[in-house]
Amino acid sequence: MSHALKHRWSVQHNYLAGITFGDWWRLLQENRFAIDPVYWHRAAFISAASLMNSWGQRQERRFDDAVTGTTVQAPLFVLGHWRTGTTHLHNLLAQDTDQFAFANTYQVVNPRTFLSTEAVNSRRFAWLVPSRRPMDNMALNFQSPQEEEFAPALTSLRSPYLGISFPRREDHYDRYLTFRDAPPADVEAWKSAFRWFLQKLTFKYQRPLVLKSPPHTARIRLLLEMFPDARFVHIHRDPYTVFQSFRHYFDTATWHTYLQRPNVSQIEDRILRRYTALYDAYFEERPLIPAGRFHEVRFTDLERDPVGEMQKLYRQLNLTGFEQFCPRLERYTASLSDYRKNEFGDLPETWRQRVRVEWHRSFSTWNYPI
Repeated sequence: MSHALKHRWSVQHNYLAGITFGDWWRLLQENRFAIDPVYWHRAAFISAASLMNSWGQRQERRFDDAVTGTTVQAPLFVLGHWRTGTTHLHNLLAQDTDQFAFANTYQVVNPRTFLSTEAVNSRRFAWLVPSRRPMDNMALNFQSPQEEEFAPALTSLRSPYLGISFPRREDHYDRYLTFRDAPPADVEAWKSAFRWFLQKLTFKYQRPLVLKSPPHTARIRLLLEMFPDARFVHIHRDPYTVFQSFRHYFDTATWHTYLQRPNVSQIEDRILRRYTALYDAYFEERPLIPAGRFHEVRFTDLERDPVGEMQKLYRQLNLTGFEQFCPRLERYTASLSDYRKNEFGDLPETWRQRVRVEWHRSFSTWNYPI
């Protein structure tokens, strides 16, 4: 993996562009203003954007009472480790606009302002979002379904994603993957921020939400405390491929968000540890999900027969309306015919051995060849 400072001058594809000034100041204080000089220009851009976002926040306050009074209907959560196909599955479900709404890219990075600013700013600042995701060339724009983890990250400042911007404090932010070792006040702050964001989405769309964030895979207990009637679908993929694809993600997308020089020599070890922590929590908490509210899908099955696998999902989760949804789903899957996913070479035996030893439960549980 290269040690060069890739995309050093980029201000694109940075979720912090949607933060308000008050939250940005708190985040800087928490990290003792430790921005490396090579990224001062990026911090200056975020600072300027945060002032504009704070102006938008004042306009947003007219919705406060209506949002606070909104009840969030039981969501459908897409679970799965990063690079297992969660985005593909989320995009498929998001086509059912008769039944579901979803958080888009603009909304998750502008959580305090999107009700007031999305219509204008999603056009004005479209250049900030590349047309293809850096790590896998999937189409991307402000209207694309997006993982909502960014929203509570920007408002509660409790998220493992903040460790990408401030890699020297990654260990501190890792506690927010499962929240098991986080202080109770931090847990409540995150839950409050997350619920408030979902209330805003529900107020806007008046439909149940289909939500996707890989960290949720390690938070089933928390999610059930908040939404006892929630449904869950989990997607899994060959662990060797997940390791290679996640390593590629760190060598592409994350370079757009660093505010401190990363120690790239530690990335593989962190990938291995994070996967283990996530699935330790998942396997322990999965039995908490009531019968009829959980379904699991294999990435290769979904890739081979997306319509058939979606029909199974709807049946297993007792979702209605598949017949009406199917023509739209078929049109969408046909539109993906030219997409080509990344190809990785053979994984060196040293890393193959570590993956199969440290992630052995995934191989055995889902019958992946070692």
